[in-house]
Amino acid sequence: LIWNLMVEQLSPALSAFWATLFLMFILVTQRPLFALFRHTGDLGAAARQGFSDLFTGLVTGARNMIGIAIATATAGVIVGTVTLTGIGLAMTELVEVLSGGNLMIMLVLVAIICLVLGMGLPTTANYIVVSTLMAPVIVELGAQTGLLVPLIAVHLFVFYFGLMADVTPPVGLASYAAAGIAKSEPMRTGLTAFGYSARTAILPFMFIFNTQLLLIGIGNPFQLALTIVTATVASMMFAAATQGFFIAKNRIHETLLLLLVTFTLFRPGFWMDMMYPPYEEIPPTELTRLVEEAPRNGNLRVWVEGMSLEGQDISKGVLLPLGEKAAKASERLGAMGLTVMTLGDQVQVAAVRFGSQAEKLGLEQGFAITAIEIPSGERPAKEWMFIPAFMLLGLVYAMQKPRQRRKEAERVKG
Repeated sequence: LIWNLMVEQLSPALSAFWATLFLMFILVTQRPLFALFRHTGDLGAAARQGFSDLFTGLVTGARNMIGIAIATATAGVIVGTVTLTGIGLAMTELVEVLSGGNLMIMLVLVAIICLVLGMGLPTTANYIVVSTLMAPVIVELGAQTGLLVPLIAVHLFVFYFGLMADVTPPVGLASYAAAGIAKSEPMRTGLTAFGYSARTAILPFMFIFNTQLLLIGIGNPFQLALTIVTATVASMMFAAATQGFFIAKNRIHETLLLLLVTFTLFRPGFWMDMMYPPYEEIPPTELTRLVEEAPRNGNLRVWVEGMSLEGQDISKGVLLPLGEKAAKASERLGAMGLTVMTLGDQVQVAAVRFGSQAEKLGLEQGFAITAIEIPSGERPAKEWMFIPAFMLLGLVYAMQKPRQRRKEAERVKG
């Protein structure tokens, strides 16, 4: 399921379909395989037991779906209310006014609102509510400031803070449950749990600014291994900084250095963007060539302008998910529900299929594609910033090592 959603970038329904089929295959074949390799019994009997397990699993799944269906149906009322009343657009305008166009303030406001919206809701309803109300806010306002990220990263961002509401006072259902087990005071338990959870709040922001942490945009096994290693080290250094202990008790400047190392490992592109522009702009007439040359499941950054059906002037960027390769650019764009036409040196959106990915991106007929952005060819790889980050980490290690030795010597003498 995770592979189909993040790597193959299939639709949620199709991802769940293939994941279910694969799970059924595993359930049916695991007992015969055990019997074959362990020589423990009859293959036919093991196969029959596998199908019996499948039937039992289907029955149990149907029973468990009752609660999920009720939560989903209830959340559907909220979704319908948002759609019919236009509260989603009002929420976008509210966050835009309060943030003043600042990207970081906008993300913080969305996180706080998700904390409030998620209080007291079960997981399924929680996701539906925050993704319906707040995910479009990040998509729309982010597109106006150049923040173009895959939709799954946005959904994980809002869902993360929606789930944090389970331990956030005064509701904090999970905190009340934990307090009952530990026989402690619920409010104090909730405040302690929220304090620990707040320390990890940096992670969803990294989902937004560095989607490679979600295995999106990774081109080869080396890049995959490098991403996993650096993300693991960054998480450990963040824990060391927030807990105040690496190999010895941290001093203030050492904690600051560890936080700097964490930030650099999580988002190396921040420093590289200061020295080299991450993208170069090319004319929209190159759209056909770029779509044909783009790799499988690639993305293309385009900027559009036009007037919406509501009469609003729109100027924003969108990230076109190109999906599978095709013989012609028109076929590849058509697969996502988009038809374009070239008029001289201009490219316009000729049609947008109802319910398609293009419509979900906010594209409308008559919009003009004003520019296309591709990664800058002169910009060094952002991974080079890992070198100074590990050098700083080595410096902190060298500063703390003598104190660790003195502490061990004192322990031996004592």
